[in-house]
Amino acid sequence: MLAAVLYGKEDVKIEQVAIPAIGPGDVLVRVKVALTCGTDVKVFRRGYHARMIMPPALFGHELAGDVVAKGSAVTKFQVGQRVVAANSAPCGDCFYCKRDLENLCEDLLFNNGAYAEYIRIPGRIVEKNLYAVPEQVDYVDAALAEPLACVLRGIEESNVRKGDTVVVIGLGPIGLMFVRMLKVMGARVIAIARRQVQLDDARRMGAAELISVSENDDVVGTVRTLTDGRGADVVIEAVGKPEVWNLAIQLLRKGGTVNFFGGCPNETQVQLDTNLLHYSELTCKASFHHTPKLIQKALGAVTRGDIRARDFVVGEEPLHKIKEVLRYLMNSSGRMKTAIIP
Repeated sequence: MLAAVLYGKEDVKIEQVAIPAIGPGDVLVRVKVALTCGTDVKVFRRGYHARMIMPPALFGHELAGDVVAKGSAVTKFQVGQRVVAANSAPCGDCFYCKRDLENLCEDLLFNNGAYAEYIRIPGRIVEKNLYAVPEQVDYVDAALAEPLACVLRGIEESNVRKGDTVVVIGLGPIGLMFVRMLKVMGARVIAIARRQVQLDDARRMGAAELISVSENDDVVGTVRTLTDGRGADVVIEAVGKPEVWNLAIQLLRKGGTVNFFGGCPNETQVQLDTNLLHYSELTCKASFHHTPKLIQKALGAVTRGDIRARDFVVGEEPLHKIKEVLRYLMNSSGRMKTAIIP
């Protein structure tokens, strides 16, 4: 089969490799669509991901497709079935899994290889994190389930309630998913970004107010004005820069919660205003990855039509164009997603 193989920093090659062999608990999926992801862009730029992928390795992790073969022990799925696979599965037995923190599992199994004609889904993922796609759901919509599940965890961890005012800083695909799902749940969203095209996207997703950083030198004051002087109930930081982490806590009301969702570069440190944190009783959270329950919840949101791929996926490209696509996304701040069609 043809597959994208990551060899290092900005080094991805399309190669002929063996179709993966499957064991008794595995399934083999023919990839119908694989979506590009901000994490994949970071991996392409850096050449690795310490937790998820070390080169040389097959690449890509957001996918939907058809089961074309299954192991002898697989009973939940049949050949020909349309499926969406998460990119990980927890062990279910460790300290964190037993405390409902499966995303922090001590033996979290990751799976890569979506940028290929076929992908092996390991038995643990088949058992815990592979799902049938309803007939009315397009493959490209189903493939949104993995990143959307990460967003839903961020919302849950931030304890957002209906009627809350939530500031979302950073309007790449993940930030826009936050805007959309917050709107669906009844929150009022204030969206902040540098580029007007991103703000226009946020308006389409349901943002009530827009703030352009490039045109406004008093973002804190503007948010205060929009919230009767108090600040936001919740702030979602979806940029991943230390200076934006610092800005985020300044936008909160007393007793508010910030979610540092955007991961900063390795070894980054931040200095936060301890007086503000203490006397305003601010809660600082960070969210990583997803859980099987949230993958199911995300697929449900897609099935209901709460969120649609066409709002985030701006084009299709064949597999052999993956390197050019990743380079483009790297140089354009990854504003939207591309569907790779093997």
